[in-house]
Amino acid sequence: MRRWNGWGDDTVAATLAPEALAFLQERIGAGLTPQDASLEAVCAQIPPSRLPTHPLVDRSPEARLRSSYGQSLGDWIALRFGAIGRVSDGVAFPESREQVRELLDWAAAQNLLVIPCGGATSVVGHLSPAADEPRAVLTLNLTRLRALTALNREAQLADFQAGVLGPDLEAQLRAQGYTLGHFPQSFEYASLGGWVVTRSSGQQSLRYGRAEQWFAGGRLLTPGGELLIPPLPASAAGPDLREWVLGSEGRIGVLTDVTVRVQRLPESERFLGVFLPSWDAGLAAVRELAQARVPLSMLRLANAVETDTTLRLAGHAGQIAWLERFLSWRGCSDGKVLLFVGLTGSATQVRVARREALALLRRFGGVSTGQLLGKKWAAKRFAGVYLRNALWEAGYMVDTMETAIPWGGTTAMVNAIETAGREALARFGERCHAYTHLSHVYATGSSVYSTFVFRIGASAEESRARWVALKAAVSEAIVAQGGTISHQHGVGRDHASYLVAEKGAGGVAAIASMVRHFDPARLLGSGNLIAGDE
Repeated sequence: MRRWNGWGDDTVAATLAPEALAFLQERIGAGLTPQDASLEAVCAQIPPSRLPTHPLVDRSPEARLRSSYGQSLGDWIALRFGAIGRVSDGVAFPESREQVRELLDWAAAQNLLVIPCGGATSVVGHLSPAADEPRAVLTLNLTRLRALTALNREAQLADFQAGVLGPDLEAQLRAQGYTLGHFPQSFEYASLGGWVVTRSSGQQSLRYGRAEQWFAGGRLLTPGGELLIPPLPASAAGPDLREWVLGSEGRIGVLTDVTVRVQRLPESERFLGVFLPSWDAGLAAVRELAQARVPLSMLRLANAVETDTTLRLAGHAGQIAWLERFLSWRGCSDGKVLLFVGLTGSATQVRVARREALALLRRFGGVSTGQLLGKKWAAKRFAGVYLRNALWEAGYMVDTMETAIPWGGTTAMVNAIETAGREALARFGERCHAYTHLSHVYATGSSVYSTFVFRIGASAEESRARWVALKAAVSEAIVAQGGTISHQHGVGRDHASYLVAEKGAGGVAAIASMVRHFDPARLLGSGNLIAGDE
């Protein structure tokens, strides 16, 4: 069964090796093992639902709790300590587009607030009702809308119900010989509709594209009607209405049907691990690979601290020591960085791309370890997040922040983000272990994805104060360096106040105007995406 207060299936447990625990204790101090609240105790805090009965609505405390929190560190702190705030008053599980329409009309008649929900993997506060929301709140959980309804083999277009989760989507496509190829780390639990409305980017989007590349069309049920977007290959007929849906975060309607551009299953796929002697060398190499349009599916570059952390936490001390000696002999010692290269396509495409990529990387001092590390990464690509559970149990919290910026500003952004995180925790007398990788690389720039590990406080209040300080400091550093407040996670309520720095006051006003056009009564007025839009 899925964990109610952490990540993933509760039968899957990650372990923290003694070497890993010693590494963290050395870097940030011994963790204080927290006493987690029980599910029963938390549910007992939840007040009675304010919703009238409806045959499609579950008003039980546990269903309401599970649908009111995502996977942000703020959500974890609330659930683990049992310091919950406002939760939904009921959860509906529609099984058809018609039932979604029925529920929206019912909610409007009852003057409710509706919050759409997919796989509940949000890390930016999409799901929790505002504490001061005066209306009763209905969560609209779409995960029973999960069918592949049509497959156009000639056009390579697939129609899905929007609540389908990643593994089910890929299984249905692969049975027909196709793939969407969208693999974010939250793949096992995230939904197709959620990917669209948050402009998601998968690990191999260098080949398969971000949501804006593979989202071809669909159907959005708005409070007053519906928006139907045909999956045309191209159009010059005015603004692209897909852009109104992409990144809309549940504010203008409920996405019930999605048409996606799919590809035939690749004949061959390889992941290579390549070490480079320095951050500057790695940065120059991935930039040149991207700008040369070498046909790769992934470039993922870890900075020196993340590379060292990866090797220190890997276990197998003898093998790692041998690898370190070999790399040092080849010119990659202190300050080295690790690059994962994805190769996907026909056997010929993979062979040619591998030869071209490795030849370029050797010019920058790259040392390939072949598929040894790449296979290990691929095997655990969706399991690594389970380590968050083990870290919490050892007394440590983990948060991540991500942005994107044009080339020329990458190193300054990395330094600013990591410094902001460390300084924010230093104000509490705490240390922070911060490290970064570029998860996505483009011809014009890259993403920057930073991880922060720090100790859990003695209470929910203390832990939350540390998290809030870190998030504010890092968000302000991102804005000051000219980056986007979100490259791949959406905005939610947590980051809404920073959107104006990117869009400008006029841009935010235009978004608010669009929201009011589709939802004048604020039926979907969750506060996601834009703050203070009343």
